[in-house]
Amino acid sequence: MWDARFSKAVDSRVNDFNSSISFDWRMYKSDITGSIAHATMLGECGIIAKEESAKIIEALRQILADIESGALAIDPEAEDIHMFIEAVLTERIGETGKRLHTARSRNDQVALDIRMHLKEEIKAVQTLIASLLDAICSKAEEHVDTVMPGYTHLQRAQPVTFAHYILAYAQMFMRDYERLCDVYKRTDVMPLGSGALASTTYPIDRHMVADLLGFSTVTENSMDGVSDRDFVLELGSALSILMMHMSRFSEEIILWCSSEFKFIELDDAYSTGSSIMPQKKNPDVAELVRGKTGRVYGDLTTLLTMMKGIPLAYNKDMQEDKEAIFDALDNVKIAVEVFTAMFTTMTVRKDNMRAAASRGFINATDCADYLVKKGMAFRDAYKISGRLVAHCIAENTTLEDLPLDTYKSYSDLFGEDVYGAISLETCVAERGAYGGPAPASVRRQITLLRSFLSEAK
Repeated sequence: MWDARFSKAVDSRVNDFNSSISFDWRMYKSDITGSIAHATMLGECGIIAKEESAKIIEALRQILADIESGALAIDPEAEDIHMFIEAVLTERIGETGKRLHTARSRNDQVALDIRMHLKEEIKAVQTLIASLLDAICSKAEEHVDTVMPGYTHLQRAQPVTFAHYILAYAQMFMRDYERLCDVYKRTDVMPLGSGALASTTYPIDRHMVADLLGFSTVTENSMDGVSDRDFVLELGSALSILMMHMSRFSEEIILWCSSEFKFIELDDAYSTGSSIMPQKKNPDVAELVRGKTGRVYGDLTTLLTMMKGIPLAYNKDMQEDKEAIFDALDNVKIAVEVFTAMFTTMTVRKDNMRAAASRGFINATDCADYLVKKGMAFRDAYKISGRLVAHCIAENTTLEDLPLDTYKSYSDLFGEDVYGAISLETCVAERGAYGGPAPASVRRQITLLRSFLSEAK
């Protein structure tokens, strides 16, 4: 391509090192679509003849059709997808094909391609998140009254319901969805026309190209237009946060399906066995999600490190953006998809959840609240409830099984109604504050989630 300036061929090892076709090939559709819009604008603005514009457009459409049908294989020896398509175009229509690159640099061309490609990928990830949210919503609807222990410090803390528990993750994934909406907004800016760094002397119409390609606006500064990768960094960050949420949920699944918890059982289709221990049923899907989270974090670190020291405008370092963000996207998409299927098919062991909730004195706060409602200061009530728990531990019993005489020995405020106040069902039902685990509150959360999903479609 640059034979006119150079007196000798580039070393083959440099060509291999410089090549990006092995990963940027996946942007072929964006590259061709962007080129069609560019050629259309060149013709409409009189920069090239309309007949030539039409010929280029027709040839590009045929190249796209041939790639997608398999009639045209992408050459792995090409430097990148942009030069491959341009070479095929020139081979097919001759000199006219060489006019396509008028008023364009590979710098703004690749900036356009990555934005177009990532816009599609963002939508794809959001679709997968919506499917996961729908699965959580359906499961929550089944378990509004399924009592289980809530935890802090991985110690039993207070009673909640399984619906309330998993709807906490729904909140996280809703934020992930919204975060991607915000990333999309800053990705949806059209850079073509920035040239190599200083735009062009040709009378181009950048807004026409933006309209043809469905962009909301165009970049305001040509140097920023070719050197900005903030949108890639933001996407990497959003994907990392999404995977962090997935990893936390996976850790819950791994704990819940262990013999020590037995809160759930994974479907055989989403579990694996052991090569030596025939009894094993391993939660490999959840473990892989947890493991791949670190990989996505690594991709984000790659992107941040790549950008931290390069001056304006374009630098070859920025070629590294694609491998990192493509890897992050590939791992996120398969992780969310498989996790959703695993979650949808798992069996919830309601009895084991209820039995676990009956141990660990998770109604101790409610016992204190009972005394507060009788007129005692909370700190005094807290101490009495704590002493009752210590008594139960010493006597190997529970608050529900303590005789009323024992309660009264700690405070005359206790009456027969204490047993109703500290029942797990009452403990959950009384927590009706907005956002709490009471059935009415949980149903409201489900309604809001369904509304969110409706709007997301």
